[in-house]
Amino acid sequence: QVQLVESGGGLVQAGGSLRLSCAASGRTFSSYGMGWFRQAPGKERDIVAAISRSGGRIYYADSVKGRFTISRDNAKNTVYLQMNSLKPEDTAVYYCAVRLEYGLGKAPVEYDYWGQGTQVTVSS
Repeated sequence: QVQLVESGGGLVQAGGSLRLSCAASGRTFSSYGMGWFRQAPGKERDIVAAISRSGGRIYYADSVKGRFTISRDNAKNTVYLQMNSLKPEDTAVYYCAVRLEYGLGKAPVEYDYWGQGTQVTVSS
């Protein structure tokens, strides 16, 4: 099994920054891709960013391009999401997820394991 624990969420004002972390255990971290998703109340869970096993391929949702950066440190079994220039519409619970199959996934159904989520709230 794979266990994932997100951290780094909190309350910030619009224009501020946060860095989310996702620590993985139970499986060789470098052997699978990772994704960040978010879900606001009453909304579906949507892709934010994804990164391949080695970090060589990356995907960003249009809504976060130029503001968010996904990265991974396989030696620490951790994936990060650096969020800059935050907007109120970024408010959501953020989840990290594991994809076991080859290739970048953009839909929740393409991911196999999920963390519990961390709340990000951006005030105006």
